Amino acid sequence: MVSASAFVAFVCLGVAVANPLGTRSPTFQVHERREAAPPGFTQVGPAPAEQTIRLRLALAQSDPSGLIDSLYQVSDPDSASYGRYLSKDEVERLVAPQTATVNAVNAWLKENDLVHQILSPAGDWISIELPVGKANDLFDTEFSVYRQVVLGVVSIRTLAYSLPESLQGHVDLVHPTISFPTSPALKPSSPLPGGAYHSTISRRDLQSVCGNGTTVPCLQELYNIPLTPAVNKDNQLGVTGFIGDSAHYAWLETFLETYRPDMDPGTNFSVVGIDGGVNDQNEPSESEGELDIQYTVGLATDVPVTLYFIGLDNQDGGLDGFLDEANAILALDQLPHVLTTSYGLEESSVSFALTDKLCQAYAQLGVRGTSVLFASGDSGPGCGNDDGTVFQPTFPSNCPFVTSVGGTQSFSPEEAWSGSGGGFSNYYPRPAYQDAAVSSYLKTHSEDNEGAYNASGRAFPDIAAKADKFTIYGGGSYYPIYGTSAASPTVASIVALVNDRLESAGRPPLGFLNPWLYKQGYKAFTDITTGNSSVRCTTNGIAHGFNASVGWDPVTGLGTPRFDRLLGLLNL
Repeated sequence: MVSASAFVAFVCLGVAVANPLGTRSPTFQVHERREAAPPGFTQVGPAPAEQTIRLRLALAQSDPSGLIDSLYQVSDPDSASYGRYLSKDEVERLVAPQTATVNAVNAWLKENDLVHQILSPAGDWISIELPVGKANDLFDTEFSVYRQVVLGVVSIRTLAYSLPESLQGHVDLVHPTISFPTSPALKPSSPLPGGAYHSTISRRDLQSVCGNGTTVPCLQELYNIPLTPAVNKDNQLGVTGFIGDSAHYAWLETFLETYRPDMDPGTNFSVVGIDGGVNDQNEPSESEGELDIQYTVGLATDVPVTLYFIGLDNQDGGLDGFLDEANAILALDQLPHVLTTSYGLEESSVSFALTDKLCQAYAQLGVRGTSVLFASGDSGPGCGNDDGTVFQPTFPSNCPFVTSVGGTQSFSPEEAWSGSGGGFSNYYPRPAYQDAAVSSYLKTHSEDNEGAYNASGRAFPDIAAKADKFTIYGGGSYYPIYGTSAASPTVASIVALVNDRLESAGRPPLGFLNPWLYKQGYKAFTDITTGNSSVRCTTNGIAHGFNASVGWDPVTGLGTPRFDRLLGLLNL
């Protein structure tokens, strides 16, 4: 096994000598294939042979199973290693390619006169640029131009590619190839500003706790979140942002003056730009940035909040910066203890091989002590076909190594929010940590939506929080917002405050939550037993969905958190 720096040095020592394309490896093996382009894409024709494309190669890691074993060891409360998180160096030794892989890939690069760039801290992702014609030869494929019908956006993809014998066993995947581009789908139900849906909330209504909408005081009352400031400045809370969703400092100040008059209204957040991302204060907002920042800063009192803002110069080829963000954070010596993301994609829009690579990146964050949270989606069980008889899971909530957060509505009592994303992955089997809880649900609901989902798949969401009528401030007015993209930062704020108490007690942060949640943590959650998720896959289609029930369910998971119960359960 070697480090990323050793990989760089090996490649750069000499001048590559080209090998004639006609003498390529005699043995190719199909590595990935799909039957057809996804719905909404049409094939325009062959990609121009002279056009330059950028391909990313995921190299085989040294010990991927060791990474997952380590994750469960540090995350299982019954393990002797619980809370003993790995260091950056220890994780990279598990992930870095072995010497044989480095040698094989370097030889192939040199043979074909290719220059590469390292994309990940451990050196397990590299990129190359080459003409389409050469890529066709090297991967025994035919790249084509595809157009996304609705948006008119064109991209170069293929339906299958092969690896030469020299790379087989050393390269896990080449990207972008069979995964087609899509935009992050999870956004709050109400964009900001404008739109017939919005109604400005009057100042006098802001005095109500929950009766006139979800506000910081409402959530504090509902989940018993304290006003007490956090004291540990290394206990950071990370928030994912995307271009077009800026978070405005002045609007945060007004929000805090209204809902947290006990706080310094100048309380702010840090910004880390990724892929050229800039939190431009002169750009309009589509509300997600305001929502995430106003509620994390407003709820997690004095916890340092960092906005990881992703731009358009993505290095991960069609993943919209998801992998770039993970790699950028993994490169840090000190990670945020919590990372919340309110964006996602349909599971089927990304190949399993690519999904798994990103999922493993989240496992790397978890084994270093970061709780990775994702909003579960706002389309109920999702649409796998037009008549709704097949459901569509969301990604990355399908990843077993993240905590998926669903949504509730109302407040006395809470009930399932109809848009709450949830269901069962078609890619990942059900992990052992949730087997008992999910099996119990399936035992009494086996006939519900029979045939519409993979009952043996990883089930989500894991937990939930309010997702209705969130009040945010922007552009001179207050606006209501709906979505699990509000629930995830709410839960993240609670986890960050618990981590602050843990650190003050000399204990490690909660880290990857799921094994603890399903074994012990659920006792601190309020079980949501009424309501349902719902989706219509066509305008006049029949609504389909799951029902909330006693215990875990695919709408609200294990339920909603209570801060005081969490402290009691953790003996804090």
